Amino acid sequence: MRNKLVAAILAFFAGWCGLHKFYLGENFAGILYLLFFWSGIPAFIAFFEGLGLLLMADEVFEAKFNNRQHIGGYSYTPPRSLETTKDKAAAIAELKNLYDMGAITAEEYEAKRRKLLDSI
Repeated sequence: MRNKLVAAILAFFAGWCGLHKFYLGENFAGILYLLFFWSGIPAFIAFFEGLGLLLMADEVFEAKFNNRQHIGGYSYTPPRSLETTKDKAAAIAELKNLYDMGAITAEEYEAKRRKLLDSI
């Protein structure tokens, strides 16, 4: 679980190399900071990102970086994306169509169906 204060401190003191970006899970941005640290631009940007992190509401930080939401004073992690579940349901339906057409065997159908169901 990421901490807002830790992220802000990293931005202020190690922002020039993008350490706060890696901490927040924004690896691509962290790599860009590493590539351009010599120019001083990442340090300048990181200073303002640190200010932004400090001024950001806790609920916004939790929702953005910890995938958590606050409702009624309680914090919870929402279930996996419905889109992911819908995509997997569509994949199972497609598998069934392939099986019905004879494109895959019963064993292949069951193995792939089980793998998709286990990942939900």
